[in-house]
Amino acid sequence: MPLLDPKDPFFAKPWVRWATAGAPLAWGAMELALGNPGWALMFLAAGAYAAWALILSGK
Repeated sequence: MPLLDPKDPFFAKPWVRWATAGAPLAWGAMELALGNPGWALMFLAAGAYAAWALILSGK
């Protein structure tokens, strides 16, 4: 079972997919601006994975 399943009915609406990817990316950018590179890296990686799994993979 994948961590984020794009076939799940929860992710049927495009705005939900974009919000799921955008929220951790925005939080990671905020952490980077505040000078916390460790937390920024973790949130940016989570957001990048969500963007790939839900938006870019084309499933």
